[in-house]
Amino acid sequence: MLPSSTVENYLKHIYLQQLTLPAGTVLVPMGALAAAIGVTPGSATTMVKALSESGLVHYEPYAGVRLTPAGERLAGLVIRRHRLVELFLVQVMGMSWDEVHDEAEQLEHVVSERLIERMDEMLGHPEVDPHGDPIPDSEGIIAHREMHSLLTCPVGVPLAVTRVADQDASFLRFLESSGLKPGQQLRVQARDEAADSVRVEREGGEELTIGARAASKLLVEVIASILLICVLSAVPALAQAPAGPPPAPFEITDNSFFVEEAFNQDPGIFQNLATVLREEGGRWFLGFTQEWPLRSKKHQLSYSVGVASAGDGTGAGDILLHYRYQVTDEDPGLPAISPRVSLILPVGDERRGLGYGSWGLQFNLPVSKQVGNYYLHGNAGFTWLPSAPTDHFQSGGNLRAASDVALASPFVAGSVIYRLNPKLNVLMEAVVDWQEGVVGPELTDRETVVILSPGARWGWTWGFRQVVVGAAVPFTRVAGETSAGVLGYFSYELPFRD
Repeated sequence: MLPSSTVENYLKHIYLQQLTLPAGTVLVPMGALAAAIGVTPGSATTMVKALSESGLVHYEPYAGVRLTPAGERLAGLVIRRHRLVELFLVQVMGMSWDEVHDEAEQLEHVVSERLIERMDEMLGHPEVDPHGDPIPDSEGIIAHREMHSLLTCPVGVPLAVTRVADQDASFLRFLESSGLKPGQQLRVQARDEAADSVRVEREGGEELTIGARAASKLLVEVIASILLICVLSAVPALAQAPAGPPPAPFEITDNSFFVEEAFNQDPGIFQNLATVLREEGGRWFLGFTQEWPLRSKKHQLSYSVGVASAGDGTGAGDILLHYRYQVTDEDPGLPAISPRVSLILPVGDERRGLGYGSWGLQFNLPVSKQVGNYYLHGNAGFTWLPSAPTDHFQSGGNLRAASDVALASPFVAGSVIYRLNPKLNVLMEAVVDWQEGVVGPELTDRETVVILSPGARWGWTWGFRQVVVGAAVPFTRVAGETSAGVLGYFSYELPFRD
C-alpha cells in the first residue's frame, strides 16, 4: 500500500529538519517538527508514534525523532518528485520560480514514478531545482555539497549563489529583482554586526546591502574553476568590463559558426544547421548538419554533409559522423565540457578539392562558460587521416606509384559572444589550423590557416522550437595572403516527439 500524503509530508519534513540540526544532534525536536508542518505538538506526536510502529522513524519520547533508512529513502523520493516538478514547471511550462513551490506541494503526492522518470529524462537528468536545491537520485539519495551562507563565507573572494534556503514567494521575488538568483556571481565586501547587514558587490561592480536574515538564506560557493580563471586571465579587459543588468541565461547558446560549443541537444529536441560560405574568387561551400540526443543530454549523435564548387562544376564532399559526450553541464563554478569524436567517410573527390581522400578521425574538446553578458568558447583538437593517397602526383611526366601517408592536423579555436539583448548577439571567432597535406609522392608539408570572423546572430523561440539566423565576414590568411568571404547561417530546433 502506498503511503498517504500525510505520511509523505511528515517524512519529508523530518528529513529537511534533520539537515538543519547542529553538529552532534541526531533527533528532531517534536516542537520544531510540529511548527514546520503546521500542527499541534500533540498531533505531531500521535503521527510520529504511528510512523515508528511502521518502521519509518525512530522516536524517543520527550527527546525527538529521526528517520530510519527506510524512512529516509521514502522521504528522498518525495523530495525528488517535488524538485523535479518545480524544475519542469519552470523550464517547460514557463512558470516563475516564485510560484512553483505551492504547485509542487500538491503534485508531489499524485504524480507517478513513471512520469517523474520521464520528466527527469526530458530535463536531462538535472542535479538541482530552480532554487538550487539538490535533486535526489532515483533511489532517494541526495548528494550533499558543502556550502556557506553570506554570513559565513570568505570576504573579498569570488562567489557564486548556488542555493536559496527559503521558498517564500515574496523573498524569491526580492532576490530576482536584486540579481541574487542561483548562478549569479558576487563578492562579500563587508559585514556590519551593529547594523545586522551584509554589503555585497555584484558582477559589474554594483554594490548592494542586504539584511543578515536574508543573507543567511543565500548559500554560496567559492568559484574555484581553474579553467575559468585561465579564461579570465586571458581576457582581463573583458573580465573587468562593467556589466549592465544582472546576468541571466543566454536564450541563444549553441549557434556559433566556426567554433564549436559544449552544449548537447536537450532530450526530445533535434537541430538542423545549414551554412553557406562564399569566398573571394567565387568558390562556395554549402554544409548541413543534423544533431540528435541519444536518450538523454549526455549523449549526442550527428552527421555533416556538404557540397562545394569545383573547377569543373560542383560536387559532394566527405561525410562526417559525430558522437559527443556531455562531461559537465555548466554551473556557476564549472564550464560546460563536451568532447567529440567524428568518423570521416571519404566519399568526396580529393583530386577536385572535395574531400580528404582517406577515411579518418577528428577529435575536438569544446569548453564553454558564460561570464556576465559574454559567452566564451574554446576548442582544441586534431584531424587524423591514416592513408592519404599520394599516387596522383606526377614524376617525369608519368604517374608515379607511391604509398599512402598518414596526416595529422591540429587546431585550436576560440570565440567571444556578446549579448546585445536576449535574442541578438554579436560574436568574434578565431581559428588556427595547422593543416598537413600531400605535396608530392610520399611527401607532406604543413601550412598554417588562420580565420578571424566577426558576425552576428538573431533568434526567435516559441514553445520547444527555435529559429536562429546569422551572418559573418570571415577573413582567412594562408601563406601570407588574406582573403575575405561572406557566411550565412540558419538553424531550426524542434521536437521529434510529443
